[in-house]
Amino acid sequence: MSSLQTALADAEKNIGTEVGVSNWITVDQPMIDQFAETTQDTQWIHTDPERAASETPFGGTIAHGFLTLSLASRFAYDCFAMLPGQVMGINYGMNKTRFLMPVRAGSRLRGRFTLKEVKARSATDLLRTNLLTIEIEGEKTPAVVTEWLGLAVFKD
Repeated sequence: MSSLQTALADAEKNIGTEVGVSNWITVDQPMIDQFAETTQDTQWIHTDPERAASETPFGGTIAHGFLTLSLASRFAYDCFAMLPGQVMGINYGMNKTRFLMPVRAGSRLRGRFTLKEVKARSATDLLRTNLLTIEIEGEKTPAVVTEWLGLAVFKD
């Protein structure tokens, strides 16, 4: 049995179950400002704490939705190791992404992964679809819910 076939058989046993919960990470104003500069999205609700405190219902600045979503990679590093025989992992995209709750500066986030589907795309590529829920500490509503597709690439 190849490494991919072994990984597929193991993963199929976990469909519908939570397969990882990341560590918490703080999204602070310097992180938000850095993201704003990098993406050239300097809208004041992200970068002007005084104005955001007085003119929004959030009490201060909020993180960009795409900043929150981009932390998915960090959450995955906390939860998933390379599989035996795997040579790389590739982000294959997102399905059904929803931004449900703004992330206030200073909030702590973590990711929860539930395996939805797994299939071999070729002799070397294993496609996994995980439901990723990005939680905000202390909030019932998550910041983001998305289906994240990832390719595990094996040497043969």
